[in-house]
Amino acid sequence: MKKKSLSYIIVAAVLILTFLIVRDTFNQPGVEDMKAGFTEIVKYRNANNTGPVQRIYVVTVKDSVWKEMEDYGNLMPHTKYGNTKVYFFMQNGNVPNTLQPGEVNFDPTFNKACIALYEKSAMSQVAFNKHPY
Repeated sequence: MKKKSLSYIIVAAVLILTFLIVRDTFNQPGVEDMKAGFTEIVKYRNANNTGPVQRIYVVTVKDSVWKEMEDYGNLMPHTKYGNTKVYFFMQNGNVPNTLQPGEVNFDPTFNKACIALYEKSAMSQVAFNKHPY
């Protein structure tokens, strides 16, 4: 009888642990939980899958909550030995609609409107710059 009750306790513990893991998996915070109101305007990803992958995003925000902008950048996809850049602009401001690879990713006339730049380098080093231009 003791072995049977012990097996019930083990099964119950495994079920409770499984439930907690699944619940936590589906309740992870995401972009929709942030208050800054992020909207992705345009994105670029080079087609090179064998070399460094370059990802560039232009995102607008309703409010300049710096911590949330950095958190948003951390949520963006990143490839080992690749580069990810996220340019932040105010929602009703001047925003570029096209991107190109390289050092200069959009028309420099939009530089003054850029309020922040998040960049994760090829070695996964993160840089977050307020008013980069």
